[in-house]
Amino acid sequence: MRHAKTCASQAGRRCNCEPRYRGHVKAADGRKIRSHWTASKAEAVAWRQEAVIALRQGRLRRAAPTTVQEAGDALILGMRTGAVLDRSGKAYKPKTIRTYEHALRTYAYPLLGHRKVGSLRRADVQGLIEEMRAGGASPSTVHNRLDPLRVILRRAIDNDELMVDPCARLNLPVIRNNRTRIEAPAMAEALIAALPESEQAFWALAFYAGLRRGELRALRVDDVDFESGLVRVRRGWDDVEGEIAPKSFAGKREVPMMGELRRICRAHKLQTGRHGAQLFLGRTPADPFYPSTVRARARKAWSAAGLEPLTAHEARHCAASYMIACGLDWKKVSEFIGHTDVRTTFNRYGKVVEEDLGEAAQRLDAYFARHRDEADRGTLMQDSSGSHRVPPGHEASKNPVSIGFSGPATQFESR
Repeated sequence: MRHAKTCASQAGRRCNCEPRYRGHVKAADGRKIRSHWTASKAEAVAWRQEAVIALRQGRLRRAAPTTVQEAGDALILGMRTGAVLDRSGKAYKPKTIRTYEHALRTYAYPLLGHRKVGSLRRADVQGLIEEMRAGGASPSTVHNRLDPLRVILRRAIDNDELMVDPCARLNLPVIRNNRTRIEAPAMAEALIAALPESEQAFWALAFYAGLRRGELRALRVDDVDFESGLVRVRRGWDDVEGEIAPKSFAGKREVPMMGELRRICRAHKLQTGRHGAQLFLGRTPADPFYPSTVRARARKAWSAAGLEPLTAHEARHCAASYMIACGLDWKKVSEFIGHTDVRTTFNRYGKVVEEDLGEAAQRLDAYFARHRDEADRGTLMQDSSGSHRVPPGHEASKNPVSIGFSGPATQFESR
């Protein structure tokens, strides 16, 4: 227990302050391991009880004098050498490493870099979040900037340097994803047709095959197989490292080419005259295109045609939605798009094409019209309570017929 400096107990009189408490346990070497000061005696007692158990199980030891900056630098080095893997057991991508390093040096280090990792508490991390929000950072930016600190603290917990995760129960801003623009197939064709012939292959592969921008930059002529009608994705491209492995294990895949895509890609190959391992879409046979250049040319052409521009990632959204709308199996769509988990495809790319919304409305109209006709003929309807309602002007039937609904089959039965 610790009293305030102005407390009367300092002069031997009765305490007139609000004392603070902390628990402690003795390690095997006889040295004390202490908790942080708290205003609650019960909290200090609870910490000691948990610490005694953790000490017996070998999960508690004295906090290493490692600062957040030292732990962050070690993390970045381990990522670069491949010693530190992500939670999926894969090496971190070069771009991810650069993003983490920038987030640590620009945001985490100035506020928390001098602090010992073992001394961090939830309020410290929450303070970092509030400072980023005060600086005008968007919700997604706050989440991304916090990711490297989460990894540092997760490693500290795995190494028994922390008992409580300071990133638990944080008040984080909600991310509202507005990138949901899905164009109808006719508009996709119009957008591609409005482009110069030299630019059409890039956007056709994004709209009709769903390739990522890095995969398009690394695509070779040999990867576009016209005989089998497949686009083989084998690699990605990093701005600094050059050719790299695909984004995930599922990144290596084969995507079928629809007829229009095959026609555009064949015309592009004839126009460039490239072959073999040369880049299919590169600004030269060996150098990839600049994304900013492709984007600027497309925007210029679409503006001239009076069309609203969209991004390559939005075109990828469209590709997944077209595959789903035409009735392809969800698992197949997930494989074509390059997702490891089909749930990612369902949640992220399963948008509804506007034409399908109209079709859904037409089906609902037809459903109600059919049953309205049945009601006019005297057929009984059953409401949600199970009671039968008779349309005005009709008599109740002795054998009422209820409207049945055929829902999706499940493996459960109500009992």
